[in-house]
Amino acid sequence: MSGPNQSIDQFASLTRRSFLQSGGISLAGLSLLDHLVLHELVAAPAAADQKIETLNRFPRMVQEYFVERVRQQEAKTIQRLDALKTKADAEDYVASVQKRIRESFGPEPERTPLNARITRTTDRDTYTIENVIFESRPGFLVTANLYVPKGITKPAPGVVGTCGHSHNGKAETAYQSFSQGLARKGYVVLIFDPIGQGERVQYSGDDLKSTVGVGVREHLHGGNQQFLVGENLAMWRAWDGIRALDYLLTRKEVDPNQVGVTGNSGGGTMTTWLCGVEPRWTMAAPSCFVTTFRRNMENELPADTEQCPPKALALELDHADFLAAQAPKPVRILSKERDFFDVRGAREAYLRLKRLYKLLGHEDNVSLFVGPTYHGYSQENREAMYEWFNQATGVSSESQEPKLVIEKDETLWCTPKGSVADIGSKPLYVFTAEHSKALAAERKPKTGAALQSAVAETLRLKHIEGTPDYRILRNRGGKNYPLKNTIAYAVETEPGIQAIVYRVSDEKLYSRPPQDAGKQATLYISHVSSDAELREEPLLKTASQYKKRILYTCDVRGVGESMPDTTNANSFFTPYGSDYFYAAHAVMLDDPYVGQKTFDVLRVLDWMAANGHTDIHLIGRGWGALPATFAALFSPHVKQITLKNALTSFSDIAETEHYEWPLSTLVPNVLTVFDMPDCYAELKGSKGLTQIAPWGAKGADS
Repeated sequence: MSGPNQSIDQFASLTRRSFLQSGGISLAGLSLLDHLVLHELVAAPAAADQKIETLNRFPRMVQEYFVERVRQQEAKTIQRLDALKTKADAEDYVASVQKRIRESFGPEPERTPLNARITRTTDRDTYTIENVIFESRPGFLVTANLYVPKGITKPAPGVVGTCGHSHNGKAETAYQSFSQGLARKGYVVLIFDPIGQGERVQYSGDDLKSTVGVGVREHLHGGNQQFLVGENLAMWRAWDGIRALDYLLTRKEVDPNQVGVTGNSGGGTMTTWLCGVEPRWTMAAPSCFVTTFRRNMENELPADTEQCPPKALALELDHADFLAAQAPKPVRILSKERDFFDVRGAREAYLRLKRLYKLLGHEDNVSLFVGPTYHGYSQENREAMYEWFNQATGVSSESQEPKLVIEKDETLWCTPKGSVADIGSKPLYVFTAEHSKALAAERKPKTGAALQSAVAETLRLKHIEGTPDYRILRNRGGKNYPLKNTIAYAVETEPGIQAIVYRVSDEKLYSRPPQDAGKQATLYISHVSSDAELREEPLLKTASQYKKRILYTCDVRGVGESMPDTTNANSFFTPYGSDYFYAAHAVMLDDPYVGQKTFDVLRVLDWMAANGHTDIHLIGRGWGALPATFAALFSPHVKQITLKNALTSFSDIAETEHYEWPLSTLVPNVLTVFDMPDCYAELKGSKGLTQIAPWGAKGADS
């Protein structure tokens, strides 16, 4: 694929380079189509119209579609809550959210030995700091600091601290501060580095620094990949927190009947999720995270992979429900007036919980604190947490934060060089690769109806009867397409979604497609933009030579003419941008983005058939090759298929350290059921599949 800031035109021009660099192509084995394409690739000059503005007439379409879907799911959640009338109803609701959260996060892994060891102890005036390493999974090392108050005469309350996004993890000033503050008040605190932060970089270079970027980038890179094998980073990170609690409870200094959890931002996420998956907590205080999924979607706020649990929205879960799983234990939501996590959503979450807690007879056990400042675990939020935990435990009557002394990062290192990679910790991507290989060994190749069934279920393909309606868009000239005239149709594949279809020919049209144009047509599914690729893609120039086949191109939802201009400016190709934003919500809706795009292709094929084109040569390129492949398995109108730069296999992505395919092209759980070679083998036999310059895990650079 490409770097994060590459333009559409640059993406289109990758075709020529990737084909010439791919190697391994025997001229003797090329079909007539391949020979024509190769001639065009080598001989065609670069387009001279690089500065032509790329068409995008529906930039808000995908945003508004997802807003509506998230609103619908929130309405169902509220309806569930509104139906609660009695204490028994509330108790049933708590049991229901616990069950649904488990379905989202998946089963707990085996509880293997922690193999904990203390690598250093630092003595301070009223507490000691122990630098601890334990294994949350075999070979998967977790680095943590244990703050133990001096002079303990009986078991004291314990707290697990979860870190937000910080380069130095547990050594970040705010996280040291709440750990020290709690220890000085008499709490035993275990705070651990998150995956991809502090001493737990997973993609480590020779200099022990991250090769992809600390924090968000590592979470995305490792977490997106995990979806392919049915894992999810939310559970992996929560499991670290559960094992941290396991370790804390091995300590004689800790009262097992008084254990809390707190954290900020990404640590607020983990605090919230841990309330949902771990019943042993007796108190919790998530900071700067809790709002509603709807507010985040409406506000165009991306969230890390672990902040987007699989099926959460489909299961009618919201942030408040993860805290409801603890009801009626004490929970205080810590928010900020000026946070990017919308304080309105924090209040909405609080009011839902307050009603639930009232039915349970413990209305005072849930609370909302709103600090006046910006995002962060600042002193006012920390003091609100101290106050809440003190009320729950009685360990102290003082909520004011004592004087703190911030340690150097190196003092808190559990490893010699500040990296678990240096002491042989098994990286996250190795676990994913091993899982993928194990699934491949178990998976039996599928063909025919069995393959169709597996694909339809995995993609969550739906079916709508009838021919889709469409709009006729006004012509835009001066585009230098292969043929003289183009008309665009916006085919409504489902309410709120338009697939943009161009009809390219020498015939000037202002109306619906001619009904007597013949059965044969070519439909090209774009990589990222039909408009750009009609000017750049040699394969389309070749396709235009087929005089008997009318050439159509299609932008499915989320690319080309509906490429979102949302979240951050010019963010579409960035790892944390608009394309990722909608793919992540598709995961939470249990409606894979690739499946949605495949549905668009199938509806366009039905629309073409209604216009007389029942013998269709389907061509897909790059990202578009995925929905083209899947649609060809189902549509009787596709008689021939050509794929260019198609993904070799999802296994290739799952079994490598670095890959370039975005989340929008990955299918959750796919490798538990099938892989792309199954589809290619089926189409080669049934529809004469031709493959040109496939792309491996690293896209154009494979």
